[in-house]
Amino acid sequence: MKAQDGMYIDGAWRPAAGADTIEVVNPVDEQVIGRVPAGTPEDVDTAVRAARAAFPGWAATPPAERAAKLTALRDVLVARKDEIAETVTAELGSPLPFSQTVHAGVPIAVAGSYAELAATYPFEEKVGNSTVYQEPVGVVGAITPWNYPLHQIVAKVAPALAAGCTVVLKPAEDTPLTAQLFAEAVAEAGVPAGVFNLVTGLGPVAGQALAEHPDVDLVSFTGSTAVGKRIGATAGAAVKRVALELGGKSANVILPSADLAKAVNVGVANVMSNSGQTCSAWTRMLVHTARYDEAVELAAAAAAKYGDRIGPVVSAKQQARVRSYIEKGVAEGARLVAGGPESPRDQGYFVSPTVFADVTPDVTIAQEEIFGPVLSIIRYEDEEDAVRIANGTVYGLAGAVWGDDEAEAVAFARRLDTGQVDINGGRFNPLAPFGGYKQSGVGRELGSHGLSEYLQTKSLQF
Repeated sequence: MKAQDGMYIDGAWRPAAGADTIEVVNPVDEQVIGRVPAGTPEDVDTAVRAARAAFPGWAATPPAERAAKLTALRDVLVARKDEIAETVTAELGSPLPFSQTVHAGVPIAVAGSYAELAATYPFEEKVGNSTVYQEPVGVVGAITPWNYPLHQIVAKVAPALAAGCTVVLKPAEDTPLTAQLFAEAVAEAGVPAGVFNLVTGLGPVAGQALAEHPDVDLVSFTGSTAVGKRIGATAGAAVKRVALELGGKSANVILPSADLAKAVNVGVANVMSNSGQTCSAWTRMLVHTARYDEAVELAAAAAAKYGDRIGPVVSAKQQARVRSYIEKGVAEGARLVAGGPESPRDQGYFVSPTVFADVTPDVTIAQEEIFGPVLSIIRYEDEEDAVRIANGTVYGLAGAVWGDDEAEAVAFARRLDTGQVDINGGRFNPLAPFGGYKQSGVGRELGSHGLSEYLQTKSLQF
């Protein structure tokens, strides 16, 4: 798609307040593919004012009518799914088949799920002598990351609109073209002016202005834990609600009874998916000492097959970050069994699929979020040791457990301090809540739990 040179505010594309722009770079060939406005606090203020003005009318719109607009939005996304996939591939670098299946397909499913929820959610209930209402929070400031650009937008905007909230979106500066395409889809779906607004820009400028704006009632942010802490502090000072989906360092625990080959191969695929740029990726593989050497051999072979099958990471900055972690892993004594810090291509922001063995739980690559195609394989002695290692980080976003006995795997999963666990390769469910324990965030996305983040409760007594 052709980049828009304005902001989508109050139902129209409007000139930005300033002249600065942001270059959008294709990470495969490092070529500039577009430029978008670098929003200012003035742009943010204009967008928030539009959202505030539109809020009373949208909040009063019957849920069935809001559901109809979300259905129309879903249908537009379906009609433009090929353009969506091509846009994500151009600015994120993910292989086109993955963009078609995941980057376009998943947000379409999520949008559809919220169209259905908007029509069926119990916004009113009788409790004894009281009537309890679920009402929209107000104006939502949504700040989204680059790793799943459309999914993260839909996972915030769709439930907010279903709840009756209005939205100002500040997307990641690396992938703004997908956000502009979404704004076009919103307009095509007939969502009323001011209900959804888009301001492109840098996080420390436009993002901060949105989080600090006194007329924003809730800030929904997905990104690093460090930035999430700052947003949480800002919101707390203003007694403003937040929903934070932050970092992860998820464990893939392979119990002794598991099908080792399947668990390892699926685990490696999970880490290599989206070039490792997934906050819920199972980047720590925990294997019992009796099967450890076999698991390492299987993982190294599996990773080697991904050499030409994964795309680049999103930017030169991200490439340098991931490579520095690989170098640190070597320096701290882990053993490279696949990949390494050297770039596999002369052009583009590529990182070799990398696997480390002999990783101890306390080293940097086992504790910090890398956000690249890097897997650490950690040895455990018994179940108690595995629980301790799996829970031994500041994060608690996701994870996986494999075992021949499903009940055994479920019992282990219940001991993990994490918000979501896949049992024996469990499938994605757009209705299941997603979010973290500990420093992986506050609140939940997807399904009815995601919708409730944008609602507040009023009780009338009779």
